[in-house]
Amino acid sequence: MGLESRLPTGILLTSVEKFVGWSRAGSLWPATFGLACCAIEMMATGAGHYDLSRFGMEVFRASPRQADLMIVAGRVSQKMAPVVRNLYDQMADPKWVIAMGVCASTGGMFNNYTIVQGVDHIVPVDMYVPGCPPRPEMLMDGIIKLHEKIRNEQFVERPRKGESMEDFRRRTGWKDPDPNEPVVTPHGPFAQLPQVGR
Repeated sequence: MGLESRLPTGILLTSVEKFVGWSRAGSLWPATFGLACCAIEMMATGAGHYDLSRFGMEVFRASPRQADLMIVAGRVSQKMAPVVRNLYDQMADPKWVIAMGVCASTGGMFNNYTIVQGVDHIVPVDMYVPGCPPRPEMLMDGIIKLHEKIRNEQFVERPRKGESMEDFRRRTGWKDPDPNEPVVTPHGPFAQLPQVGR
């Protein structure tokens, strides 16, 4: 009835956001980065039996400047944490992070002072893959779900369904918060953690 009926066959209509999301999701390049036993499962995922190249990810990049996906595979020690953050900062934007295994997600069985209790204290995590170690199928499932998230990302923040424009402006920082509202500050053991953002 509209524009679609007047176009010749073989023409697709979409938005720039959807096209860019589709192209980004189909061309993720993970960084070659493994910290512990989960890295063996990550290598198996890239091998011929599981064939990660079906998702456009067969090239594990040796340089973080050429990668846009960091798969943190394994436990992160306190000594390794600044290196992980440095590698993340060297990656080109937009970039995504998968925490692979319970050690990367929560510290796992290593509940002591030497292991970071979750890599999300260091870098923002987009997808968590549980397991000790997670099977290659679980990592591939996490990658597929990350693809869906990337396809649905928006360039511009928009109001949520049912959200008023005043609430939207306050949430996105367009409007100063109400001075009568109490300010919530972190306390306890999390007060000293650095604020992680994109």
